[in-house]
Amino acid sequence: MSTPPLASGPEGPRALRSLLDTVLHALDEGARARGGPLPAGGPDIVAARTREALGEALPDQGDPHALRTLVRAFAEGAADPAHPLCAAHLHCPPLALATAADLAASALNPSLDSWDQAPAASELETLVARALAAEIYGPGEDADTDPDSLITTGGTESNQLALLLAREAYGGSVRLVCGANAHHSLARAAWLLGLPEPVVVPAPAGTLHPAALDAALSRLPGPLLVAATAGTTDAGVIDPLPEITARCAAHGARLHIDAAYGGGLLFSDRHRARLTGLDAADTVTLDLHKLGWQPVAAGLLAVKNPRDLTALRYRADYLNATDDTEAGLPDLLGRSLRTTRRPDVLKAAVTLKTLGRSGLGALVDQVCARARDFAALVDEHPGFELHAQPAISTVLFRPAGATDDTVAAVRRALLTDGRAVLGRARLDGRLWLKATLLNPTTGPDDLAALLRLVAARQATLVEGHTPR
Repeated sequence: MSTPPLASGPEGPRALRSLLDTVLHALDEGARARGGPLPAGGPDIVAARTREALGEALPDQGDPHALRTLVRAFAEGAADPAHPLCAAHLHCPPLALATAADLAASALNPSLDSWDQAPAASELETLVARALAAEIYGPGEDADTDPDSLITTGGTESNQLALLLAREAYGGSVRLVCGANAHHSLARAAWLLGLPEPVVVPAPAGTLHPAALDAALSRLPGPLLVAATAGTTDAGVIDPLPEITARCAAHGARLHIDAAYGGGLLFSDRHRARLTGLDAADTVTLDLHKLGWQPVAAGLLAVKNPRDLTALRYRADYLNATDDTEAGLPDLLGRSLRTTRRPDVLKAAVTLKTLGRSGLGALVDQVCARARDFAALVDEHPGFELHAQPAISTVLFRPAGATDDTVAAVRRALLTDGRAVLGRARLDGRLWLKATLLNPTTGPDDLAALLRLVAARQATLVEGHTPR
């Protein structure tokens, strides 16, 4: 058997062009076979189709048609975030230009653990990371005090790093104080780092209560790390950041803000003010694979004081030998807890440069407007109940008078049908359907169709099908 072509090198571009045609045709075939936002039939049917397409995972002899076969099956069995009725999660449809940039990153395969594996990528990461940190904090007084950020795999890794940096800043111990609305990754990070059990503060109406936070900070011994949220995963609400920052300053507590979802509002002149107080945080989580329309993964942890990052420094002679760094080779090992890291910064850099702040802001404004439109449709429909006006682009609603069992069954039936992908959230003691609108191309007709589908599916359940 001849040696398969490499992605880069003299023959790489020609081989990629041919293979890319195969992939595009297979994606199109799979999408047409799927027909909707999700494959019909439910988990067992999708699993059976996938097993049939794969066959033997490691055969003795290879199959030259495997790329087309498996990509087609992959696409047919995918949840398509670009479909206007795929609105369950913070799962964005990636921009084509970001996806194309990601292909270039995969073809060249830099690894950001040493400069000689990623010469240009390391500089690009430095520039983009600092630019995004400056978007949150503004510039420092000089180069040594400029805010910085680390590229991560997403909110979970960013939140873990935030707790680690807080622990090290306080000399090895810190107590996490967070709202009942906080993302589960914060409590898991405290467990992973061996920190005390987090103190959970009430979050009535879905947001951290400043007076309850003040009471907790008054009675707890330090050192303390408060974690606030700008865009919860259930309803997309934003904690009262100015009041929280004031409480933290009064009690000398460190502040982390998980803005994995809401951080994208920074790009919008119309919505940016909703993040007032963000720049007071010691660390901020931001995900560009939400309101940044990037392929996964594209997370960041912004750090107000770059000296906090010294806690991550580590020496491995084969990657960052002292004489190499003294000679001017950049030290990348302290930029992450991971060693091998792909250049996720390239797709973000291409997007930021191509669209600019105004282009990204327009996309943010568009999905926020669609959420308001959908909330209005729900509110005006006698057969539905709206939980609240959307804070960002998430709308919670439910069929009027339905039980929680019926709400859950309607959602699962739509998933099994492959007709619509809605999430779920339990708030105020009741179960709600969740529509997270991250697709800028979703239109009024799509929103109306979504409501009609939910109403029709509920009707079939009420007429005699037992909810499961």
